Amino acid sequence: MPELPEVETVRRGLNRLTLNQEIQGGEVLLDRTISRPIFVSEFLSGLTGTAIAQWHRRGKYLIAELVQGIGSEEFPTPAGYLGAHLRMTGQLLWVDAAEPVHKHTRVRLFFQGDRELRFVDQRTFGQLWWVPPNQSPEQIITGLQALGPEPFSAEFSVDYFYQQLHSRQRPIKNALLDQRIVAGLGNIYADEALFLSGIHPQTLCSTLTRNQVKLLHSTTLKVLQDSIDANGTTFSTFRNVEGINGNYGGKAWVYGRDGETCRTCETVIHRVKMAGRSAHFCPQCQR
Repeated sequence: MPELPEVETVRRGLNRLTLNQEIQGGEVLLDRTISRPIFVSEFLSGLTGTAIAQWHRRGKYLIAELVQGIGSEEFPTPAGYLGAHLRMTGQLLWVDAAEPVHKHTRVRLFFQGDRELRFVDQRTFGQLWWVPPNQSPEQIITGLQALGPEPFSAEFSVDYFYQQLHSRQRPIKNALLDQRIVAGLGNIYADEALFLSGIHPQTLCSTLTRNQVKLLHSTTLKVLQDSIDANGTTFSTFRNVEGINGNYGGKAWVYGRDGETCRTCETVIHRVKMAGRSAHFCPQCQR
């Protein structure tokens, strides 16, 4: 599943390519991709005639501010929001209208200049929302209501992180995946941050010292920033808006490297199942 660095990479690409261009219509090829409104026709009519003023990211969600009146003498007026969640295999691709339609294309949005924004999703878990201008994204995209602070925000402080962890009787790997504690972190970067912190993924949160939490806080920010700088990770389907792979995967310390040797001590990397997810770690470097 695309995590914070992948979604942030997509957001930056969308802001570079898709802004201030009128949406002239669209086509929904798989109705269940549209989470709200209920009727596909309402989704398309809500977007038609609008333009995207700015894309934002909240956790793993993408939120586009829509406006009307681009190119007129009047100031553009708010026209609601377009929301997207890529889930496991979703891709938002900015393509020429003449590009052949991929078999896993679920939604096409037609822009001026013969360009399209296509939502491609092999596993079909991804979702799109249209939020009317009289409502907030949180009212329609209810998953936004449960998100914790962004990792790079002031709210995600060492004090906050320690307060969230010190009384929890659960493995630290599972806690890091809890979007109520920190938004956007997922399996890849939780494994990477734990490795750089020297913490075994099955360590109970309540046993971590403040110094360990402080180190984990800094390594979490480091691996997220390193991956953003590398345009994310591609292990299977992730692509940026121009269809290009992310580059972080070749630099990963432990994630996806079970059976290979640790880059630090040459011990074989292990993988265990935790709450239905894989955890990768070095048994020598992480205690």
